[in-house]
Amino acid sequence: MLNLLLSSSPGVGPTIRSPKLLPHHSLSSYDSIAAARFGPNSSSLPTPKPSKRNLSLKCRRSDYYEQQQQQRVAPNDSSFAPQAAVALPPRVFVGHSIYKGKAALTVEPRPPEFLPLDSGAFKLTKEGFVLLQFAPAAGVRQYDWSRKQVFSLSVTEMGTLISLGAKDSCEFFHDPFKGKSEEGRVRKVLKVEPLPDGSGHFFNLSVQNKLINVDESIYIPITKAEYTVLISAFNFIVPYLLGWHTFANSIKPEDTGRVNNANSRSVAELEWNR
Repeated sequence: MLNLLLSSSPGVGPTIRSPKLLPHHSLSSYDSIAAARFGPNSSSLPTPKPSKRNLSLKCRRSDYYEQQQQQRVAPNDSSFAPQAAVALPPRVFVGHSIYKGKAALTVEPRPPEFLPLDSGAFKLTKEGFVLLQFAPAAGVRQYDWSRKQVFSLSVTEMGTLISLGAKDSCEFFHDPFKGKSEEGRVRKVLKVEPLPDGSGHFFNLSVQNKLINVDESIYIPITKAEYTVLISAFNFIVPYLLGWHTFANSIKPEDTGRVNNANSRSVAELEWNR
């Protein structure tokens, strides 16, 4: 809304003191005689006494005028372009499989879990792991995945396999219901032992599930080359399973400078006061 000051004098129309007048304006006056002079029968009215009155002229832009202005400016102004919606990255499923005559082994990573905090930050609540799936053979190059048995390798267990020598062996025991009422009803044991000829390792998974009356053992030989591939994948994925990549991606120069300056003294004191 724009207010303009008008002045009127005898026999002379109102003088607009503003150099510009926008279209679609409405006129209002505080004096009925002055307002009547703008009507169609103004010539029949008596001439008012010489006086100078302040008139208020209210001007408003119409919707049509605004649309025309936007159409003129928008094509040449990138600020009028609608912002594209931020698309979330697609989920990706990966895995590595080893097929042998007696069984097949599939290795798949599972991501860590985070908890959002009130401050807007995120806290790691559960480390990721690698899921091993063993399926017995059902024929030539055929495997019965309905009878598969699974074993979740933790980051520490992966570290054991990474450091395992050619003649070393290890064993992992899992009870999925540990600490619960069904504790001891399901027992899983994964043994990794060297092959007699030193060409690789045996992976042997034994599962005893009293809840569904299952007692099965699946083993598969892993050659040196295949074991090397697994170890290489483990070495690569461990930092991601720990969630460290999310921390590294969140580091900003301006943030680290401020945090380091705030905490440098306390950290130094803790270090040297030990």
